[in-house]
Amino acid sequence: MSTESGRVAGSGPTASRPAGSRPAARACPCGSGAGYTECCGPLHDGGSAPTAEALMRSRYSAYALGLDAYLRDSWHPSTRPLAIELDDGTQWRRLQIVDVDRGGADDDVGVVEYRAGYRNPRGAAVLHERSRFRRENGRWLYVDGDMLT
Repeated sequence: MSTESGRVAGSGPTASRPAGSRPAARACPCGSGAGYTECCGPLHDGGSAPTAEALMRSRYSAYALGLDAYLRDSWHPSTRPLAIELDDGTQWRRLQIVDVDRGGADDDVGVVEYRAGYRNPRGAAVLHERSRFRRENGRWLYVDGDMLT
Protein backbone atom coordinates (compact mmCIF):
# COMPACT_ATOMS: atom_id res chain seq x y z
CA MET A 1 0.00 0.00 0.00
CA SER A 2 1.46 3.32 -1.03
CA THR A 3 0.33 6.70 0.20
CA GLU A 4 0.26 9.80 -1.98
CA SER A 5 3.92 10.45 -1.11
CA GLY A 6 4.81 7.31 -3.06
CA ARG A 7 6.43 5.66 -0.07
CA VAL A 8 5.06 2.42 1.22
CA ALA A 9 3.10 3.30 4.31
CA GLY A 10 3.71 1.44 7.51
CA SER A 11 3.86 1.60 11.27
CA GLY A 12 0.75 1.00 13.20
CA PRO A 13 -2.18 2.65 14.79
CA THR A 14 -0.08 3.52 17.83
CA ALA A 15 3.04 5.49 17.07
CA SER A 16 4.71 4.30 20.29
CA ARG A 17 4.76 0.65 19.13
CA PRO A 18 8.14 -0.19 17.58
CA ALA A 19 7.97 -1.41 13.99
CA GLY A 20 7.75 -5.18 13.89
CA SER A 21 6.14 -5.57 17.32
CA ARG A 22 2.90 -7.48 17.67
CA PRO A 23 -0.23 -6.86 19.78
CA ALA A 24 -0.46 -10.24 21.53
CA ALA A 25 -3.71 -9.85 23.49
CA ARG A 26 -5.40 -7.10 21.51
CA ALA A 27 -7.90 -6.88 18.69
CA CYS A 28 -6.45 -7.62 15.29
CA PRO A 29 -5.55 -4.45 13.34
CA CYS A 30 -7.46 -5.79 10.31
CA GLY A 31 -10.77 -5.06 12.04
CA SER A 32 -12.18 -8.58 11.79
CA GLY A 33 -13.30 -8.44 15.41
CA ALA A 34 -11.07 -11.37 16.36
CA GLY A 35 -7.97 -11.15 18.51
CA TYR A 36 -4.63 -10.78 16.75
CA THR A 37 -3.45 -14.20 17.98
CA GLU A 38 -6.52 -15.86 16.41
CA CYS A 39 -6.60 -13.79 13.22
CA CYS A 40 -3.55 -12.38 11.43
CA GLY A 41 -0.93 -13.38 14.01
CA PRO A 42 -0.67 -17.02 12.88
CA LEU A 43 -0.24 -15.87 9.26
CA HIS A 44 2.50 -13.45 10.30
CA ASP A 45 4.17 -16.40 12.02
CA GLY A 46 4.30 -18.47 8.81
CA GLY A 47 0.79 -19.89 8.45
CA SER A 48 -1.03 -19.92 5.11
CA ALA A 49 -3.99 -17.68 4.42
CA PRO A 50 -7.06 -19.78 3.51
CA THR A 51 -8.48 -17.10 1.18
CA ALA A 52 -7.41 -14.02 -0.76
CA GLU A 53 -9.38 -11.87 1.69
CA ALA A 54 -7.53 -13.39 4.64
CA LEU A 55 -4.23 -12.57 2.92
CA MET A 56 -5.43 -9.01 2.25
CA ARG A 57 -6.35 -8.58 5.90
CA SER A 58 -3.02 -10.02 7.04
CA ARG A 59 -1.13 -7.66 4.72
CA TYR A 60 -3.07 -4.67 6.05
CA SER A 61 -2.17 -5.77 9.59
CA ALA A 62 1.45 -6.19 8.53
CA TYR A 63 1.51 -2.59 7.26
CA ALA A 64 -0.09 -1.42 10.50
CA LEU A 65 2.51 -3.32 12.56
CA GLY A 66 5.54 -2.56 10.39
CA LEU A 67 6.16 -6.20 9.38
CA ASP A 68 8.07 -5.57 6.17
CA ALA A 69 9.44 -9.13 5.93
CA TYR A 70 5.89 -10.52 5.87
CA LEU A 71 4.88 -8.04 3.19
CA ARG A 72 7.80 -9.12 1.05
CA ASP A 73 7.14 -12.83 1.60
CA SER A 74 3.44 -12.49 0.73
CA TRP A 75 4.12 -10.55 -2.50
CA HIS A 76 4.23 -12.51 -5.77
CA PRO A 77 7.86 -12.73 -7.02
CA SER A 78 6.91 -11.44 -10.48
CA THR A 79 5.77 -8.07 -9.07
CA ARG A 80 7.61 -7.84 -5.73
CA PRO A 81 9.70 -4.69 -5.34
CA LEU A 82 13.40 -5.07 -4.61
CA ALA A 83 12.94 -3.33 -1.26
CA ILE A 84 10.03 -2.33 0.93
CA GLU A 85 10.61 0.90 2.82
CA LEU A 86 7.79 1.45 5.29
CA ASP A 87 6.83 5.02 6.17
CA ASP A 88 6.91 5.28 9.96
CA GLY A 89 4.89 8.51 9.78
CA THR A 90 1.80 6.67 8.57
CA GLN A 91 -0.68 5.24 11.07
CA TRP A 92 -3.22 2.82 9.63
CA ARG A 93 -6.63 3.42 11.21
CA ARG A 94 -9.26 1.20 9.57
CA LEU A 95 -9.72 -1.46 6.90
CA GLN A 96 -13.01 -1.85 5.04
CA ILE A 97 -13.42 -4.76 2.63
CA VAL A 98 -15.66 -3.42 -0.15
CA ASP A 99 -15.93 -6.45 -2.43
CA VAL A 100 -14.43 -9.91 -2.93
CA ASP A 101 -14.45 -11.72 -6.28
CA ARG A 102 -13.37 -15.34 -6.05
CA GLY A 103 -10.28 -15.98 -3.94
CA GLY A 104 -11.89 -18.80 -1.98
CA ALA A 105 -10.60 -22.20 -0.93
CA ASP A 106 -11.28 -23.69 -4.39
CA ASP A 107 -9.92 -20.77 -6.45
CA ASP A 108 -6.46 -19.95 -7.76
CA VAL A 109 -7.12 -16.25 -8.38
CA GLY A 110 -9.03 -13.63 -6.47
CA VAL A 111 -9.71 -9.91 -6.33
CA VAL A 112 -10.30 -7.92 -3.15
CA GLU A 113 -11.45 -4.31 -3.22
CA TYR A 114 -10.76 -2.42 -0.02
CA ARG A 115 -10.56 1.01 1.55
CA ALA A 116 -7.84 1.65 4.12
CA GLY A 117 -8.00 4.75 6.27
CA TYR A 118 -4.73 6.23 7.46
CA ARG A 119 -3.21 9.33 8.99
CA ASN A 120 0.18 10.84 8.27
CA PRO A 121 1.75 14.26 8.95
CA ARG A 122 -0.30 15.75 6.09
CA GLY A 123 -3.61 14.59 7.62
CA ALA A 124 -6.15 11.81 7.22
CA ALA A 125 -6.79 10.03 3.92
CA VAL A 126 -8.18 6.81 2.45
CA LEU A 127 -6.43 4.41 0.12
CA HIS A 128 -8.92 2.65 -2.18
CA GLU A 129 -7.56 -0.27 -4.20
CA ARG A 130 -8.69 -3.33 -6.11
CA SER A 131 -5.99 -5.94 -5.41
CA ARG A 132 -5.27 -9.10 -7.38
CA PHE A 133 -4.13 -12.30 -5.70
CA ARG A 134 -2.92 -15.63 -7.03
CA ARG A 135 -2.56 -18.94 -5.23
CA GLU A 136 0.56 -20.91 -6.08
CA ASN A 137 1.57 -24.17 -4.45
CA GLY A 138 -1.35 -23.77 -2.04
CA ARG A 139 -0.23 -20.30 -0.89
CA TRP A 140 -2.03 -17.02 -1.62
CA LEU A 141 0.19 -14.15 -2.83
CA TYR A 142 -0.49 -10.48 -3.58
CA VAL A 143 0.14 -9.77 -7.27
CA ASP A 144 -0.78 -6.13 -7.85
CA GLY A 145 -3.60 -3.65 -7.57
CA ASP A 146 -5.39 -0.75 -9.22
CA MET A 147 -5.86 2.45 -7.25
CA LEU A 148 -9.46 3.66 -7.27
CA THR A 149 -10.90 7.06 -6.47
